Amino acid sequence: MALLMLAPAAVLLVTFLLVPIGLTFGLAFTNARLISPRPAQFVGVDNFVRLFEDETFWASLRNTIIFAAVIVPVQSACALGLALLVNVKMRGVNFFRTVYFLPVVTSMVVVSMLWLFMYQKNGLINQVLLKFGIEGPDWLGDPKTALLAIILMSAWQAMGFHMVIWLSGLQTIPGELYEAAELDGAGAWEKFRYVTWPGLRATRTFILITITISAFALFTQVNIMTQGGPLDSTSTVVLMAVRTGFQQQQTGYASAISLAFFVLVLAVTLVQRFLTRDKDAR
Repeated sequence: MALLMLAPAAVLLVTFLLVPIGLTFGLAFTNARLISPRPAQFVGVDNFVRLFEDETFWASLRNTIIFAAVIVPVQSACALGLALLVNVKMRGVNFFRTVYFLPVVTSMVVVSMLWLFMYQKNGLINQVLLKFGIEGPDWLGDPKTALLAIILMSAWQAMGFHMVIWLSGLQTIPGELYEAAELDGAGAWEKFRYVTWPGLRATRTFILITITISAFALFTQVNIMTQGGPLDSTSTVVLMAVRTGFQQQQTGYASAISLAFFVLVLAVTLVQRFLTRDKDAR
């Protein structure tokens, strides 16, 4: 009976996860094309040699790493701040929790289109800046600000989700610990440092890993708002893989990109998990 109940989930797992991963591994060593009358041929590591010589790949990888390196601390810190603000017992607090969470349940396509209009030269953001005597830049048209604009929008959109995760962690910390800290004369900072932060060990590990993985998977925002431009300043590895596989129909090369990127993300995640566990153990 138990196996029968697990069967649907197992079928979905195999069909939509294990099979695609297996196909990616296999196609990465071929010259397969999306639509071709000729069968795919084994080319060994040629795709990976081409990959390491591809300047577009390195630019996309650099942008992806910068995006992840900035958004992980910014998004997690802002989400923690929001969680601390709404972790109070007062009338109407659920309203604010809902408001902060609304961007999460809004389609990323809708959010991207909204911010696309706001980022225009005469958009809402520059109009507000103009009120303070500041002439705003062409946010998405300037290589110096395009990636920053996407980082800010992405952090805003996903902040509410991680706020909820932080909030759940905060509510598992026993109130007696704060009472004991107050009796010892601890102030707000001391209570956060010696009670709140240690009590969020498991929560911050989960948030660190999930934000990093989602940051490396950056695609929708870039595809809608900049299409990787200007001058590849917002191109990402995922966007490059999709374009290579579907627009250029080079399935084998796109699989090699995906495989190399999978190994990189896996390595980063394992290192993060190891470092976090080591700190917790001490």
